Amino acid sequence: MPTQKTYNQNCPLAKGLDILGERWTLLILRELLGGPRRYSDLRAQLPGIATNLLAERLRGLEQVGLVDRNELPAPVARTVYTLSAMGWRKVPPVVKAIATFGLDQLEPTDSALTPLNGFLSGMLLGFEPARAADLRASYRVEIDGRVFEFAVDHGELQAVQGSPAVTVNATAADLITARLGTSAAQRKSALRRLKFDGDDGPVKTMRRVFQLSAD
Repeated sequence: MPTQKTYNQNCPLAKGLDILGERWTLLILRELLGGPRRYSDLRAQLPGIATNLLAERLRGLEQVGLVDRNELPAPVARTVYTLSAMGWRKVPPVVKAIATFGLDQLEPTDSALTPLNGFLSGMLLGFEPARAADLRASYRVEIDGRVFEFAVDHGELQAVQGSPAVTVNATAADLITARLGTSAAQRKSALRRLKFDGDDGPVKTMRRVFQLSAD
């Protein structure tokens, strides 16, 4: 990566931190888990990052193969950034592990009730790869007006592949409460407010794989 700092240690943790340990890098990757994003989208969601630093981080992530830059054709004609195939394979487990570590530090204020926090708390942290070993399906999750699309392919999260088998409508508040509610009754109540659109089989599978069942 440009102007990359290094620990100069030949161990997998140090090598990983050489790529992911720079300030803002993981937050950029967090944003791209939510789908294709324009440069302006990333700037808006990362207040405080200098525009030249964002450009540098994106170039670096492209160079190591975690991020793709795509030019959309007219009439849209805009540049969007996405996780690459390798990014989808490597990034979600890292983000999930760190978000799990920090989940109980989340402050219960309105500032936490963002669609992305809802997606991280309700979907990513609930994903159980072992329950999805034979699953191939795409999903669409609408959280407070923001759309997240992704797929599960044999135990791994991937970019969306075709039409969604299930669409979920939810609020960030309910998805966060489903994980952090102070009582079982509160958590179950939040889960029951989620709205699933799809055939019974795929809905049941999604609930099981993402631990979204209120039973």
